[in-house]
Amino acid sequence: MRVLHLPYGIGIGIAARALRAQGVDATSCSFHSAGYYDYLADIRLNLDRYPPSESVEIRKAFFKEAVDRYDVFHFHFGETFLPDKSDLKILARMGKTMVAEHRGSDVRIGSVARSFNNPYVRVKKIWPEPLIRRNLRVLASSIEHAVVPDRELLPYVEGYYKHVHIVPRAIETGRIQPFYPPPQPEPLVVHAPSNREVKGTAYLLSAVERLRKEGVPFRFRLIEKLPHEQAMRLYRESAVVVDQLLIGSYANLSMEAMAMGKPVICYIRDDLLDTYPPGLPIVNANPETIYDVLKRLLMQPERWSRLGMDGRRYVERHHALENTASRLLNVYHAISGT
Repeated sequence: MRVLHLPYGIGIGIAARALRAQGVDATSCSFHSAGYYDYLADIRLNLDRYPPSESVEIRKAFFKEAVDRYDVFHFHFGETFLPDKSDLKILARMGKTMVAEHRGSDVRIGSVARSFNNPYVRVKKIWPEPLIRRNLRVLASSIEHAVVPDRELLPYVEGYYKHVHIVPRAIETGRIQPFYPPPQPEPLVVHAPSNREVKGTAYLLSAVERLRKEGVPFRFRLIEKLPHEQAMRLYRESAVVVDQLLIGSYANLSMEAMAMGKPVICYIRDDLLDTYPPGLPIVNANPETIYDVLKRLLMQPERWSRLGMDGRRYVERHHALENTASRLLNVYHAISGT
């Protein structure tokens, strides 16, 4: 079985490495060069360095090569080889195994999210609802099996695909050394939003300003547009990591911070709490509670190390590479009937 993950994102590189550890011939390809996690990919096409017309030709050439080499095509973030997705019908005619993995804003529809009593949710403006629905219809016309990381994303896709599989996000804990935060006079709080509006950054900044005016001793760093290694160094120095406050589920930043042994603040919807494995150590906060939650955690330094240790154990137990690889293999075998 020869598997190709594409076209960008942290998930493609980690998934390919997880599968290779299980003896599968798996490759990841990022179409871009400037993204936060593109350096993790096995192949980079660097399409962002070319004019649109030339980048399309590079896509077509790579597609032609890939068709001959790979058996399984695992697409992420609602994209495929070609902008018009005409490659899907070609792959379907050839009997190739295809999977569409959705990871967040590519399927998260505001009206659906609000129907689950989430008044805080924001969606990316580049993904309006008509575009998301149209994209899902095109993908599902050729792909029967989809993957999502948790039940938060399930309602957005299950009405389109014949089969939807939940495969939790994976993290390489072996590459991350934990640094459990001890009590300290001016603890560092960090926040690294990929999109300020979607992550609820304004609410956190308001809470930070209020705490500073009250004289609460702490330092704060907003991490944006930094190379991954620089960002990781700041995570290591931190005592508390604040992730997203609007969506209602946790993702890669929370997992990296937990793997590093840091207490994590993130908003988890009440109706989703029981859908995660027991013992989730994330400190829950939303826009209305972030001030109180952050202040309380800063005033309880004896909790920091314990929460960090609980988080490290949690990601080791529930987001290990081997678990993800075995689940993906089960999906591939279910599609191919092997």
